[in-house]
Amino acid sequence: MQIAFTYVVPPTTGLYSANLKALAKASVIEQRILSEDETFAEDFLLEVDDLETFCTEVANDLAVAPVDWCVQRAAGRRKRLLVADMDSTIINVECLDELADYAGLKAEIAEITERAMRGELEFEGALRERVGMLKGLATTALQQAYDERVRLNPGARTLVRTMAANGARCVLVSGGFTFFTRRVAQAAGFHADRANTLNEAAGALTGTVGEPILGREAKLAALKEEAASLGIDLSDTLAIGDGANDLAMIKASGLGVAYRAKPVVAAEAHAKVDHGDLTSVLYFQGYAADEFVTD
Repeated sequence: MQIAFTYVVPPTTGLYSANLKALAKASVIEQRILSEDETFAEDFLLEVDDLETFCTEVANDLAVAPVDWCVQRAAGRRKRLLVADMDSTIINVECLDELADYAGLKAEIAEITERAMRGELEFEGALRERVGMLKGLATTALQQAYDERVRLNPGARTLVRTMAANGARCVLVSGGFTFFTRRVAQAAGFHADRANTLNEAAGALTGTVGEPILGREAKLAALKEEAASLGIDLSDTLAIGDGANDLAMIKASGLGVAYRAKPVVAAEAHAKVDHGDLTSVLYFQGYAADEFVTD
């Protein structure tokens, strides 16, 4: 079986040469340096007897190494659809928590957010509860939160623009709110966005959210619908997120990536990005740094 193995060393780590026992048991077909500037990334095309066994051996070899890595089938590794979570994945914050700060309720609401993202609370109920606590907050707080708090995570724009330039459709799918996804999608270069709607009246939030709520199952449905509209198999898709409501789409995609994720997500994703930035996901697909779209 031909597989691809990629590891990425972030700049803060310095040059790192992976000494892997797993490689000694595989037949190396091709070895490439994808980047050796600030980030070091190396890619191997290998012949192995068993993908799962090789992946387990790599995990053992790199258990304490400060690198991000991915093992996958070599065929079809460049994905034709990207579906990405927004909060704490493409951007640096949880927008609802930041809105709560303007209402003096950040600690209380952030605690509920954290529990929901860890999978301890049902997402839809937790969302209704948190939005209800913001009843009466002036809608001007939304723009203020976006301007003052929301930033693209490192590598986000490069990830989206590079995949788009190579023919992939890129969709932002969030359990957050359309006010933010519209702006973030435009800033990062996504083709489309899906999210929930905050209800408002007379210049203030009503404390309710539009139904039905876009949660875990709706994110999975979005992945399937977008793939079907492109006429592609789910194996040709990539999903990335950090919270429990992202897990279904991550597991169903061809390459599901956990980005700085909660333990329940990291444990079941196909690959993780814990050390570097979002360009690691491009290296996982075999892109070299000189192929990145950075403007």
